[in-house]
Amino acid sequence: MSHSSMNAGLSRRQLLQAGGALLFAAECPITFATKANAAGGGAMMNSFVRIDPSNVITMLANHSEFGNGAYTVMTMMLAEELDVDYRAIQIEAAPTSPDYYSPLFREYLTAGSVTTGSTWLPMRTAGAKARAMLIEAAAQVWGVSQAELSTEAGEVYHARTGQRRPYGQLLESIHRLKIMPPETVSLKDPSDFKVLGKPTQRYEGAAKVDGSAQFGIDLKLPGMLHGAIARPPVHGGRVVSFDATAALKMPGVVKVKAIGAGVVVLAKSYWQAQKARGELNITWDRGDNDGVSSEQFYRDYRALAEQPGILAEDIGDALGALSGADRVIESVYEMPLLAHATLEPLNCIAQVSENACTIWSGTQYQSNDQEVISRFLGIPQEQVTVHRPLMGGSFGRRSSKTADFTVEAVEAAMGESVPVKIIWSREEDIRSGHYRPLFVHKMRGSLDASGMPDAWHQVAVGQSLMQGSKHDPAYMVRGIDIYSLDGCLQEPFGVFPYGTSYQIPHHRVESHNAPRVGIVPQEWRSVGHTHTGIAYECFLDELADAGEIDPLELRLRLTKGHARMNRVLRVLREKSQWDEPLGAGRGRGMAARIYSVSPIAQAVEVSVADNGDFTIDRVVCVLDCGFAVNPLGIEGQVEGGIAFGLGGAAFGNIDIVNGEVQQSNFHDYPVIRMPQMPKVEVHILPSDEPPTGVGEQATAPIAPAVANALFNATGRRVRRFPLSSQGFKLV
Repeated sequence: MSHSSMNAGLSRRQLLQAGGALLFAAECPITFATKANAAGGGAMMNSFVRIDPSNVITMLANHSEFGNGAYTVMTMMLAEELDVDYRAIQIEAAPTSPDYYSPLFREYLTAGSVTTGSTWLPMRTAGAKARAMLIEAAAQVWGVSQAELSTEAGEVYHARTGQRRPYGQLLESIHRLKIMPPETVSLKDPSDFKVLGKPTQRYEGAAKVDGSAQFGIDLKLPGMLHGAIARPPVHGGRVVSFDATAALKMPGVVKVKAIGAGVVVLAKSYWQAQKARGELNITWDRGDNDGVSSEQFYRDYRALAEQPGILAEDIGDALGALSGADRVIESVYEMPLLAHATLEPLNCIAQVSENACTIWSGTQYQSNDQEVISRFLGIPQEQVTVHRPLMGGSFGRRSSKTADFTVEAVEAAMGESVPVKIIWSREEDIRSGHYRPLFVHKMRGSLDASGMPDAWHQVAVGQSLMQGSKHDPAYMVRGIDIYSLDGCLQEPFGVFPYGTSYQIPHHRVESHNAPRVGIVPQEWRSVGHTHTGIAYECFLDELADAGEIDPLELRLRLTKGHARMNRVLRVLREKSQWDEPLGAGRGRGMAARIYSVSPIAQAVEVSVADNGDFTIDRVVCVLDCGFAVNPLGIEGQVEGGIAFGLGGAAFGNIDIVNGEVQQSNFHDYPVIRMPQMPKVEVHILPSDEPPTGVGEQATAPIAPAVANALFNATGRRVRRFPLSSQGFKLV
């Protein structure tokens, strides 16, 4: 990895002015209270910082940790300004209160690769304001000037007299002297950073390795019952009747009852509940989706792609340019339904009383869960308490807008005097979950006399993620789901302040929202780019081939007006040795994307056998994510994002036949294995910009980069995914 991201030479003024101009760096409210906190003890210095008399510092985290490194970057920010060891900070999930809502989403949500950017100022400011109060208290107690005091290792220090005082021992003085936080505070200049910008190990990494980390699936509460749900074989089906006689006779079984999700067996252990579930005799109403098939989706979507859609962008006159072109290149790209396949299956514990509900759930979306449950139970939202443990992966699945796996636990716990824990089996997750929508993109393009793209016409067809949801007003623009076209448009659209980075003179993009068919769509790591990136980047390569222009050179020419992406591409050309030829049976491809502000580009090298078996030998990734808060964490996120995207591209596919999902577990819905993982080189560009996202970025370009590399090696285009469906097997 290139650690050229150490960010030397940035001024505080540059960072703060840039941060203030970005929505991603907007500041959360930082309230103040010195009274003891009943839940954790100690004094609340502000919304995010609690210190107790024994000098234990606790950070209230308003973002979830699910392998994204959120806990690490947030503790690093706080530790930098508070002058403590980031590993000495304890973490507590912040209450589900508007005080902790993301300034971007206006909700308690961890998504969109915005954790680092949205906490960059709030966490640093919280640490700096707490430090200012501690210094003021010590100055008054010792009768010295604040300018003479410094802080280090959780203590205030007076160099002239040698006096030291741990932070915790100053709490009483802060309270007695009625010291209030300053209205404004100066943050450290990056040249003085001791933590930020340095490669830092994961905050929770050691606990995950030694097994002491507590994930949601590990939690046990006194007297808790375990539930296993028999779900309908068809999405949208429902229970007509059931016979639980055999199940109730099995060891440990306490109760069987129907809920909205199906029929739940409650037992003293999960395995008892799961075994008894197999003994249920259920009559199902298969509903309107009984005859649905994914192949029918493809046929219907292809037909829709031939029709004019809702116009999203019309720069120049693409239709006129295409009608007058000597040659028009046409292609249709098809991307399947994809499951999230998290390593830790979905789970939730719920306890319901007459006027309150408490849940323990690995969730990305606390405020939504709280809102949905309060509405479901008819109780005030404040009476729903959410406890958030660690999560073993999410990739978007645990940000369910319907709060499905949470609501079913609550419903199973209704009428019970003890908590109820619901665990989804892997089969339930694959067959009955939410999916990345199936999409079809019809592409048409023409070239100018120099071989450069002149006209571009794209029609996207797929199920909307946001239509009809509470996000509809913000994410549906003129009837278009902006996620359906994210990464397709040259100009900013809706709430997205960035386009493709490419500039083609005549550029027209249309969209069809496919009819709803009972399959619930869900964000999947890098969201719209999971399909738009494939269609756009692969078709761009088709135009490069038709114009006899090198694909990377083509992109360099198209991004002359986008300095950051153009720089990324220039570095990629150098680091990947792009212009050096490869041997027979080998190929090189690339792709570039902008997701959540950060430009990223990847070059891939593959080796392909005559039978289509292939290996990915090398991936070179160049990324501009602004100031690199934790270069080691960025490297991990890039590697993980590439692995996730490779699995989806190589063999990710949900088939539906007669309404039933055909896949069920890792044997027929495989994820990438360690021997299949390529060598990955990560190059983080130094930047004066505030930090932006890295969690999903690397997933966006990997699929089209591999497809383009396979064409370079074999001369065969892949226009339907996964690659395995076209005879390319990753070995």
